[in-house]
Amino acid sequence: MGISRRDIFKLAGIGAAIGISQFPSLAFSAKTTNRLLPPSKGKRIVIVGGGWAGVTAAKYLKREIPDVDVVLIEQRKMFMSCPISNVWLGGLVEFDFLIHDFLTPAAKYGYTFINATVTGIDRDKRRVYTEEGYVEYDYLVLAPGIRYNYDAWFDGDKDMARYTQTHYPSAFIPGSEHLRLKKKVDNFEGGTFVLVVPPPPHRCPPAPYERAAMIAHVFRQNEVKGKLIILDPKSKIAPKGPGFRMAYEQLYLDIVEYVPNAKIKEVDPVKKVIKTTAGDFKFDDANLNPPHQAADIAWKAGLVNPKTGWCDVDPVTLQSKVDPRIFIAGDANSVKGFPKSGDMANNQTKYMLVRALKAMIQGKDPLDYIKAPTNTCYSMVNGEPKEAIVINVIYDIDKQKRKPVKKKVNVENERSSRLARATFEWAKAMYRDMFS
Repeated sequence: MGISRRDIFKLAGIGAAIGISQFPSLAFSAKTTNRLLPPSKGKRIVIVGGGWAGVTAAKYLKREIPDVDVVLIEQRKMFMSCPISNVWLGGLVEFDFLIHDFLTPAAKYGYTFINATVTGIDRDKRRVYTEEGYVEYDYLVLAPGIRYNYDAWFDGDKDMARYTQTHYPSAFIPGSEHLRLKKKVDNFEGGTFVLVVPPPPHRCPPAPYERAAMIAHVFRQNEVKGKLIILDPKSKIAPKGPGFRMAYEQLYLDIVEYVPNAKIKEVDPVKKVIKTTAGDFKFDDANLNPPHQAADIAWKAGLVNPKTGWCDVDPVTLQSKVDPRIFIAGDANSVKGFPKSGDMANNQTKYMLVRALKAMIQGKDPLDYIKAPTNTCYSMVNGEPKEAIVINVIYDIDKQKRKPVKKKVNVENERSSRLARATFEWAKAMYRDMFS
């Protein structure tokens, strides 16, 4: 299942601004004085970012607090899902399965969608600035996702960062990077392909291992003579380690080589050499994944803890510890124990953030209304037949310590076609929840 011209045109609308956002000097234009919306008659909640957390926030805030003016600002012209993109990379699903429009849910649920790039946030004036003008808010939900921390590899060398992103894209941010990576995988003719696992915490902990399985599946289908080397900074595969290991050993033994304790010391994308604590590795092609951090706009707004790279929040309300009128949804926040997954972004937003914000607006105690989230993550490990593994985590809220705690963890490491079917049913259910 290759890439069609139709897919390329779709990605043009998704990925045009993605590359620019990785480099703050290019991402923020001057503030404009044009007011995009008239003052709200009541309270206004502005949401920045239309990923899994942002779209969920827009729908559920408007549904739960209908008299509040809800505004979603997103730079992309259409939604592309990172969850399931590995399955698309493996050729098991059409590109249409990943994309959705922003206008249908906005029209259905009655919130305002603005297609614009956010250039800055004035927390004192409570304004969100875009290249077209500003929007005022009473509360702000920041759901910007992640950025790549290439500085950890190149110490501020933006030229080397751009070169790496262009030639060996990470594809953990939806857009044209995914198209580039799929072309690489589909057209790989042999040799050594290296996949670098980013250090934790990073977006979707099992994603690099699922991606490796899908790449290996494509290599097997194309009868590629080569190796896929996984360089992991951790001591073992986690989560779902046994399931991934069985897949690699039973399905891709002659293709996949897993290298633990491979912390990055130096990356030379020009000479195609990676130096790690587990040795030096040469490659013919690669998927190079640097460390992750909260996205640029969160740094621009002064909401990120520079020691961690993430936004410090109240772990049950997701309220910023820097500004009480701002809430951080999804991957950009720092809640310990919560994976940075699409399922968690959706669940923490509707069960914690939305309920907390509604209670605060109504003058009630958020702890009386917040519900503990769950997190479900399927990983496809085989393409023919389609087989998957899964982990499900149930949380509880410790109200005395004011933090979420894991209550129960269920893991199915035995791959099966049943779980593959469940993967697609889960995705369809999540899309319905956000867009239908």
